[in-house]
Amino acid sequence: MPYTSITEEKAALRREIRARMKALTLQERQDGDRQLFRRFLDLDALRDAGTILLYCGMGAELDTAQLFQPLLRMGKTVALPRCTGVPGEMEARLYDGAVPLVRHRYGMLEPPEDSPVIAPEAFDLILIPGLAFDRFCYRLGQGGGYYDRYLPRTAAVTAALCRDCFLLDAVPREGHDRPVDLVITQSGMFSAPKAQ
Repeated sequence: MPYTSITEEKAALRREIRARMKALTLQERQDGDRQLFRRFLDLDALRDAGTILLYCGMGAELDTAQLFQPLLRMGKTVALPRCTGVPGEMEARLYDGAVPLVRHRYGMLEPPEDSPVIAPEAFDLILIPGLAFDRFCYRLGQGGGYYDRYLPRTAAVTAALCRDCFLLDAVPREGHDRPVDLVITQSGMFSAPKAQ
């Protein structure tokens, strides 16, 4: 059935990818996570980064909480997103491993309100979530627009981790969509084409 808009096409693809994510076995998820995290921790951009914004995967997403302690042991400053209460807006809050995360009403874990804010300009590397990616480094996000609003405020390197089965030939995109710098899969890595 033809779609009348990119928005409709994205919504349909989100439903499909979420169903495929839920169908993965626990073993498939764990094996994929292990491979992706190893590749991420070996990344040159990570080695050179001092301050990193991660995210806390939920449900069938990558269990990115497994990265928190290794990065803290490497001496990195780690932050996590926190919703501001304004629809589609987030900020980054320090995560030092000492204070428990709190559950947002949407289900994700985030730092408590009294955790220090880290300015977008402070980040060297940002790990971007997504349901699927393509070889040109475009992403299919959850649809809330949080990262679309946040990323123009930072010059950080943006990277994403993508299970091989969710690397698509092309993600539907609109004029405001921007690629991430790097997409790391279990079997390879893709860099966004340089702007002309």
